[in-house]
Amino acid sequence: MPKTQQLREMTREELVQKKNELLDERFNLNMRKSLKALDNPLRLRHIRREIASIVTILKEDELKIRKLADRTTSILPSADSKKKERKPSKDKKE
Repeated sequence: MPKTQQLREMTREELVQKKNELLDERFNLNMRKSLKALDNPLRLRHIRREIASIVTILKEDELKIRKLADRTTSILPSADSKKKERKPSKDKKE
């Protein structure tokens, strides 16, 4: 579970993305729990608390209690980073 300070260093888009991933994981764990016992039942508690932390941080930003990180570079890997592979440039001799 990331520390609150690490969550505050993320941008709004990153927090929303992380929250959606955790909601999906919680849904999957609840489905598995209904079918059989989980290997790590405490994972559900950790996910629930992390979602609550993210929602709280987003609400604080919305109410302008605390500002989120304002940066253009993301700390989460994106799908675009794989597409933007640099090709070696050829030196032109004149």
